[in-house]
Amino acid sequence: MSAYSIYLGLDVHKESVTIAVLPEGEVAPTRVERLPCDLKKLHRFFSRLGESGAIRACYEASGAGYVLHRAITSWGHHCDVIASALIPIKPGERRKHDKHDAANLARLYRAGELTAIRIPSADEERVREIVRCRETLQREVLRARHYLLKLLFRRGLVYREGAHWTQRHRCWLAAVRRDGILTGGDAVAFDEFTALLEYTLARRDALDREIEVLALSPAYQPAVARLQCYRGISTLGAMVLATEIVDWQRFAKPTQLMAYLGLVPTEHSSGTRERRGAITKAGNSRCRHILVQAAWAQRRPPAQSLLLRRRQHGQPAAVIAHAWKAQHRLYTLFQRLAHRRSPQIAAVGVARELVGFLWATMREQSMPGHAIPALAPSA
Repeated sequence: MSAYSIYLGLDVHKESVTIAVLPEGEVAPTRVERLPCDLKKLHRFFSRLGESGAIRACYEASGAGYVLHRAITSWGHHCDVIASALIPIKPGERRKHDKHDAANLARLYRAGELTAIRIPSADEERVREIVRCRETLQREVLRARHYLLKLLFRRGLVYREGAHWTQRHRCWLAAVRRDGILTGGDAVAFDEFTALLEYTLARRDALDREIEVLALSPAYQPAVARLQCYRGISTLGAMVLATEIVDWQRFAKPTQLMAYLGLVPTEHSSGTRERRGAITKAGNSRCRHILVQAAWAQRRPPAQSLLLRRRQHGQPAAVIAHAWKAQHRLYTLFQRLAHRRSPQIAAVGVARELVGFLWATMREQSMPGHAIPALAPSA
């Protein structure tokens, strides 16, 4: 293979792939072509182009996934998937179309201005899809509940004796249907919304059981067990962090992980003036949600509940001591920030601090090289 390099910027869509060819030493792309998103035709294009030099291709991370990356790699060419949020953008640039985007990717890629993401293995991606599917089902549960409550509200039926979806609230809903308060189309709609809610709850619970089994597998059990040592992180939360981050060793400093999760503040400083704003939210939103929810648990004084002691059972003493230290540190931080600002801002600040404790714990955890178990179909 010749040492001559050819840089390709790929703008990938469902039906087409726009490819900008930028040979080494050229100022602008020599070819910009739109091809069908068909692996056979793309393989033929790469094979012909590869006769002239070593191909280095890149495309943005998107809903297209990693199928194209794995195909290009299997053809013997180098390919990177680029973090979309970290692509440099000129302030005055107001153009956006496929050919321009592909050419811009090729140019920035050759200049080394793009950041490549970690590509999960096919097995890691399958397990991550299950965990993400559970998040989708939880959203559907909330929607089904809203459908039911809004129907009752439109008919003047509002539950005012406590919180919704407690045992007493469910008994009240059953009484509304049993006593014939709703008739005709209202009763039919009530039954359908109730059936939808029960179905989504059943599928979510089945998926929870599947995730519990995966959390006990050799591939994930060490990481999940350590993450659960911290208050506010359940099995589901630990699986979200484990499947989304996977390799904690790639972050040399905790601040890098904080930035990856979008928990660092924006900044607009100039001269002697320093001004920091809200967090960037530029990273992994699923992990950020889990961490903020865990941060709310730190508003209570440090304590070792029975459930937490069960989760910590059998873990190294150093990890348990580190988690106990985190409780004291995070509780103090939450109270100080909540007194100065607001509880919501305090929760975000505590979540960012929690990342540092998790990073220190997980950096010492070497993920075993066990194969991820095959996924059995849910009943």
